[in-house]
Amino acid sequence: MDKRQAIAPDGPQPGWSSLDWQAPWLQPYRELGMRISALDRQGLAMPHLLNHLGDCGRCFVPQSALPEGEAYESFIARSGCVPTREHLHDGLNGLVWQRFARTKARLNALQAQAIAQAGGIGASRGPLRDALTLFDENGAVLLAPEALWQALLQRQWQRLFVELRPLWQQAQLIVIGHALLEKLISPRKPITAHVFCPPQPWRIVDNIDEVIADSLDAAHLAGKPFTPLPVLGVPGWWQANEQASFYDDPDVFRSARRPQIS
Repeated sequence: MDKRQAIAPDGPQPGWSSLDWQAPWLQPYRELGMRISALDRQGLAMPHLLNHLGDCGRCFVPQSALPEGEAYESFIARSGCVPTREHLHDGLNGLVWQRFARTKARLNALQAQAIAQAGGIGASRGPLRDALTLFDENGAVLLAPEALWQALLQRQWQRLFVELRPLWQQAQLIVIGHALLEKLISPRKPITAHVFCPPQPWRIVDNIDEVIADSLDAAHLAGKPFTPLPVLGVPGWWQANEQASFYDDPDVFRSARRPQIS
């Protein structure tokens, strides 16, 4: 199924005014967000509004520009144009394109290559396209000391968020998934990101878009190298998590699965 058909929302949609640009998860997008909020007052259509933000190497066009029968990702790779509907889900997708253009271009190229190799859109995406879609919609990247990474991978939540809390001053969680950004318009404790585990350790750098893009290896991604992270547990992201008891919630902060003994 085409991703565009799979995620089309129904009913009234929130607008740019529903976003709090001071929220920590919007920090990478704050400057663009303030500009887009000002432009939004001019009543521009979503594609035109996104194009006014600058040149990210892609042009945003109305959804009607997508030819019938052509896969969304294939069309972007072929034309350099991103079909964009008139609601915030697609607007946030465009915002991520503007901020992390190389990462989004890499995701698109891998999607288009996989579609071409499969001879088009089939009944299922396959492991690589599944992983790419998951990251594109709900993904995040974590730049953090190794001790935090190990605690996260083992789902040692008290250690991750309480014992090692001071280490989070050296960490940065970057939300890439536009559907995840959309969910965070109305923050809820269970909201969980799929955090990408890169083949090589990362550190906080100025060219983070380039670093993420270069880490997106098809073979690595096909193994779905993600680990779940309830994002409102991140120190500084939600006032309630200042209490250690916040993490005593097994429905949200779930323990690692034990291997089955045969």
